[in-house]
Amino acid sequence: MTSQVIYLGELRTSATHIQSESKIETDAPIDNQGKGARFSPTDLVATALASCMLTIMGIAANTHHIDINDTNCSVEKIMETAPRRIGKIKIQVHFPKHIKYSDKEKMILEKAALTCPVMESLHPDCIKDIQFLWS
Repeated sequence: MTSQVIYLGELRTSATHIQSESKIETDAPIDNQGKGARFSPTDLVATALASCMLTIMGIAANTHHIDINDTNCSVEKIMETAPRRIGKIKIQVHFPKHIKYSDKEKMILEKAALTCPVMESLHPDCIKDIQFLWS
């Protein structure tokens, strides 16, 4: 088992990761009857994409001896209606300005990010707008 999720009432859940016992709480967003006091489930999906991209880039970086420490992502999730779903995820990947990457290193890292498991799992109709900002 990966996790256990409990409904706490008032459109809030608590998820516990079984192996580590770390917890995440979610709240429904304000535009969907919630308080917006925590990540919404769809916020977590968009955030998981960025986290997965960074993780897979980290694996590639370790393999190819590329420094990506302090690389970070800005994430924006755009919802659609009928049915309510994530229509677009915009991610800007910001690389440290003090590091100069070769074209080969950039290609390795971009390919890793764009083939991460979360990216491969998202519905094809969900637009993924990914920008790599190298300086």
